[in-house]
Amino acid sequence: MNSYDAPARRKELRAGYRSLNQVLPDQMRGFGDLHRSAMADGALSSAHKELIALAIGITEGCADCVVLHTHDALRAGATRDEVVEAIGVAVMMGGGPASTVATTAVSVLEQFEAAASA
Repeated sequence: MNSYDAPARRKELRAGYRSLNQVLPDQMRGFGDLHRSAMADGALSSAHKELIALAIGITEGCADCVVLHTHDALRAGATRDEVVEAIGVAVMMGGGPASTVATTAVSVLEQFEAAASA
């Protein structure tokens, strides 16, 4: 399978966002407000919104998005089966290119599941 270290990459991304907050405080505050508002429970649960974001990340070819949104989907209560189905929808929508990122998504899922059970 994939040797991508999802937990380590998530830590790197979060550190990068802290750096961005230092150099772009106004923009990142606005982005943070948008993110919190968009992902809050509403007609769709935050877990379902994270699954949508995961699928978009796969179809856009963004492995870092896959890391962040897989983690957050699981944290919001999404099940393994729901994550796997979201990956499947993304492959259907994105075809061959999305299928390559989907291999990373499955590895990321497995790594976060293993970390949660450790």
